[in-house]
Amino acid sequence: MDNAMESLRRLFERLKTISLWDRVFRWGAVKSLLIDAMGDFQRIIPTLENLRDAKTRTETQLEIERNEQKNLRDTVQQAKLEVAQMKETLQRLAAEKEELQKRLAGLEEKNEGYLRRGIELKQQTENQEVQIQALRTEVSRLKASEEQRRKEYDQSIANFNKLTETQQQREEAERNEKHRQEIERLKKLKETWSTHEERVRSRIKAICTRHAIDYVDKVPFRGNPDNTLKIKDEYIVFDAKSPYGDDLTNFPSYLKNQVEHAIKYVREEDVRKEVFLVVPTNTLDVLDQFEYKLADYTVYVISLDALEPIILALKKIEEYEFADQLSPEERENICRVIGKFVHLSKRRIQIDGFFAKQFFELVYRSEADLPKDFLDKVVEFEKSEKLNPPIEKRSKQISTKELESETERLKSEANQKGILTQDSTLSREINKLPLYSVEGEAKKNKDQGDLFSEKKP
Repeated sequence: MDNAMESLRRLFERLKTISLWDRVFRWGAVKSLLIDAMGDFQRIIPTLENLRDAKTRTETQLEIERNEQKNLRDTVQQAKLEVAQMKETLQRLAAEKEELQKRLAGLEEKNEGYLRRGIELKQQTENQEVQIQALRTEVSRLKASEEQRRKEYDQSIANFNKLTETQQQREEAERNEKHRQEIERLKKLKETWSTHEERVRSRIKAICTRHAIDYVDKVPFRGNPDNTLKIKDEYIVFDAKSPYGDDLTNFPSYLKNQVEHAIKYVREEDVRKEVFLVVPTNTLDVLDQFEYKLADYTVYVISLDALEPIILALKKIEEYEFADQLSPEERENICRVIGKFVHLSKRRIQIDGFFAKQFFELVYRSEADLPKDFLDKVVEFEKSEKLNPPIEKRSKQISTKELESETERLKSEANQKGILTQDSTLSREINKLPLYSVEGEAKKNKDQGDLFSEKKP
């Protein structure tokens, strides 16, 4: 067997050191070693099989002996446990015997005490019988006096019931009077609110008559506002609003809803972007907001008493022309700023449209090019995703500093990931996209020329 292993070792050593040259020109020697090693390996196989069988028999015998030893150990352990239990039982019985003896001695002492206590109780019983006789005499005397007290008590109860009935009648009359006054107050309140619209209309017409202001009975646009004034070719809306019932808790929510619906007036042509809601004076206590600044218009909540000063303030619009008070340089600056905003808005719309088109193409290509199993998995992940942009709140101004800080943070993260964010490069590439066609550019220049010609005094 050692000679056979020697042939295998020579073969392995030869294979480790063989070179490309030996593989080409000396493969015969390697082949001869391989044949010798194969023959020796075939001779080793029966010996290995015999050794494997012997090993298996030895392991089987060892397993049997281990099982026997384990059973013997278990038997010894069980015997030890039984002996320990017997010792514990003997000790417990001895302790119980001692405890019973102690209890017996205690019971004997208690018995003697009970005998002494019985004698004492007998003497106490005789004394109590004497006391009971004395108490019976006292009870007879108390019964006689109790009858007199009961008669006095019944008389007192009768007087108390009479006083209670009188007080209840007085309280009932007071409650009825308060209830009547409350009903009267609610009736007057409802009458005030029901006539609120007519009172507002009468007050506004009277103010317009005194100060020569145009009151429009029939507006030339859609909708039917309660009151409309015309000042400097602008229609100003005054709507009367009042609660429907005596519960004012929902009145602020009702006004907020009416503020949203006021857009139907301001989106009409020549209507001022300020709407006034006139409410009863006695509802001002439940309101905590009197000015609503929305994106395209502003709504003010005013009382009936504030109508005249507000209308007079609006009338002052006729006393001057805003455009005439501006210098040519100021007009130029205003037009420049507005033009910049218009240009940026159109460029943003154009760029968003370009990327929207690219995203549509990407979606269509993914549906067409992705394998069916990939596409199904993509759809599952798509359904689980949710994109929530920041919520805009009317009462909170969008901070320019916060936007600049967020922009710088995004630029920093993009640069760390190797994304190009240089403004000059992006601007140069984006500006290559034409914003207007030739015809559109000519039309824009013509419109701007017309606009400036109209603004010249």
